[in-house]
Amino acid sequence: MSQYQMRIDVVPQYLPDQSDPESDLYVFSYTITIENTGEVAAQLISRTWNINDAKGQHDKVRGLGVVGHQPLLKPGQSFQYTSGSHLRTPTGTMHGSFFFVAVDGERFEVDIPIFVLDALSGQRLH
Repeated sequence: MSQYQMRIDVVPQYLPDQSDPESDLYVFSYTITIENTGEVAAQLISRTWNINDAKGQHDKVRGLGVVGHQPLLKPGQSFQYTSGSHLRTPTGTMHGSFFFVAVDGERFEVDIPIFVLDALSGQRLH
């Protein structure tokens, strides 16, 4: 097991009540669970998102923390939050990374695996 390791799970969901397909607005939420599966406590400092719609539009979003938090996760602990995004097409993808600093000073990034935003199927993917 790596000393510095996090497991990331994502559950996206289409929000039809907040969307307006006639205006090319498709709103999604996503719930992220971050679990420290490593051996050292680490604090989430920042995140980077790459958001892509079906027409090739690409947005990059960077910022400190997640939903106003910079959680410190001890081994075995997890943190869950829900946020959202919008697209101009009914389908697209998101992926990115979280930047952490461990209590021993080690800095590391954890990839957020690509996931699909899909207003057409209503599927929830992990």
